[in-house]
Amino acid sequence: MKAVLFDLDGTLFDTAPDFIVVLNQLRQQEKMPPLPADQIRAVVSNGAGAMVSLGFGRDASDPAFEVLRQRFLDLYLTHLAVETVLFPGIEELLGQLAANDIAWGVVTNKPATYTVPLMEAFSHLPEPGAVVCPDHVTNRKPHPEPILLACSQIGCEPTEAIYVGDHVRDIEAGRAAGMPTIACSYGYIDAGDSAANWNADHLVESAGDIWPLLKESYLRA
Repeated sequence: MKAVLFDLDGTLFDTAPDFIVVLNQLRQQEKMPPLPADQIRAVVSNGAGAMVSLGFGRDASDPAFEVLRQRFLDLYLTHLAVETVLFPGIEELLGQLAANDIAWGVVTNKPATYTVPLMEAFSHLPEPGAVVCPDHVTNRKPHPEPILLACSQIGCEPTEAIYVGDHVRDIEAGRAAGMPTIACSYGYIDAGDSAANWNADHLVESAGDIWPLLKESYLRA
């Protein structure tokens, strides 16, 4: 194994606390009461549109939807690394990868406008070999194109990497790219769904489980 690739929100970073603040700020501006944090957290993986739909009961066909979505994103840009933290075990995992000369990278559906400053806020981490956003490709996950681009940037074959994510689209993308996959049950799982349903090669309950799994299954001499 030469590389481990990660989804961003819900896999590497717990970004939900900032999204919760921002969505409730927007609701406050609209003179609406705050939503419970758990309710917002459950839809974070589905993006800004899903959070706006949750917060205001509107979908993309509503003329007001795009205005609300842009206001939400503008607020988020000013509050994207305030309360966001690494999931427990991630910092140690990235250190273990670096110590073993294994590259790591990010493949996310989060646009670069938000991904780049978020990554910069955590610049103390080992430097990633690739950060691929939808801006960099024609097709976003679950299409394999972003993962294949990350492998190209790192200089490894897809079979020499593994993809880690907290959504079924992550597992579908990794499988389509021809690499093993790890599903993270600690991430932002849709209500009624389970990471065990995604047919990933491996399932972990915490980020701390990833290094022992890699060491046992992929790094043996």
